Amino acid sequence: MSVDSATVRRIAHLSRIAIEDSEVARLQGELNAILSFVETLSEVDVEGVEPLTSALPMQMKKRSDVVTDGGIADDILANAPVSEDHYFVVPKVVE
Repeated sequence: MSVDSATVRRIAHLSRIAIEDSEVARLQGELNAILSFVETLSEVDVEGVEPLTSALPMQMKKRSDVVTDGGIADDILANAPVSEDHYFVVPKVVE
């Protein structure tokens, strides 16, 4: 895949980056080098390689999936300027 100058300008526009006309050729070369490197990576044979979560063999720390702070809605809503039926009441912002 190759990036042309129109694509460089479009990427800059979408990224909200102002670029000068003199920078387009340099950025085109850099983007093409990045894409070339990514294409090179896709050629690597990874058949049979297990996905890693870390470079070191270790178990991930897990916690129990239990509610630890439930049942305190009254305490939470105590600081609310206005509440109704255990919900915060906020001003209407869309008509």
